[in-house]
Amino acid sequence: MKRGLKVLLGLCVIWVLYWAVAAWGLRQSVANWFETQAARGWQVEVGGIAPRGALGGFPWRHVTRIQAPTLADPGTGAAWRADWLELHSPAIWPGRQSLRFADGDQRLSYFDQTAVIGTEGLRADLFLAPGLALELEELGLSSGAWRIGDGETITLSAEDLDLRMVQGAQPEAYRIDMQARAFRPGLRLRRLLRAAPELPQTFDTLTLQADVTFDTAWDRSALEDRRPQPRRIDLDRLEARWGQMRLKSAGTLDVDASGVPTGELALQVEAWAEFLDMAVDTGFITPGARDQTARVVAILARASGNPEDLDITLGFRGGYITIGPIPLGPAPRLIIR
Repeated sequence: MKRGLKVLLGLCVIWVLYWAVAAWGLRQSVANWFETQAARGWQVEVGGIAPRGALGGFPWRHVTRIQAPTLADPGTGAAWRADWLELHSPAIWPGRQSLRFADGDQRLSYFDQTAVIGTEGLRADLFLAPGLALELEELGLSSGAWRIGDGETITLSAEDLDLRMVQGAQPEAYRIDMQARAFRPGLRLRRLLRAAPELPQTFDTLTLQADVTFDTAWDRSALEDRRPQPRRIDLDRLEARWGQMRLKSAGTLDVDASGVPTGELALQVEAWAEFLDMAVDTGFITPGARDQTARVVAILARASGNPEDLDITLGFRGGYITIGPIPLGPAPRLIIR
């Protein structure tokens, strides 16, 4: 009995020593990372790096709080600031990290444009492969109510957000699933989109399911150097329903080094005339192109059996979006800044 107690006590002492050393090493690694970015020319400000509370997650976890972090990369013009950020990880394996953000506002900037992002319960769960590169195997991003605006007006908001990104058989390939409930465009966006007053305040559905192949795997270099860029998008489902308007899309796009997509997307649109009006008001197509497109779309819609709805294929080629031989406008550049 005494021998068993001694063994148990010895194991407890070893675990306490291991936990303390690992916690110290984790905090040092975080501090060294900030110092490295500052040496590379980044603007770095940190209020403090310390265990959260008296125990910092002891005995089974490590919980480290970073106070008032600010990061700005002059090379890309990107900057981020928050009140605090917490790192949660099991004591036995730090490669499973959970990042938890302070409720309230964060600021994300790209040169002179700043977005104020307000969240409740925002967390990012990271499953990282062993090794110095810390290659991302799985990401789970979830939040309660969130909003995006400029600090005065809200551009977008929703009741929640659920995003999953899982690495496939190839290191560069990821499965992405996203859903947001009660997605709500702000007043300014509703005006920009010529949203009629009778439209509901929120989207009934906003869902995305896709397999995306990037030019490189997501790892620590995505934060330190450059973001991986999409090279192939296999869109299984994109669905949005807003009042009488409904959009569903699926297809495949190849993306070149300049971010120009090539391929086809099958598109199902209910109440297509309202979508065309919005496209004109947002400048996506010209009024002349709207009339030309409407005539062709009306013929296609009647051919499908319902003149109010549309089932077509959008082509992406030569930097333009087309319906058959008719160009609708320039295709967006798919670049992650």
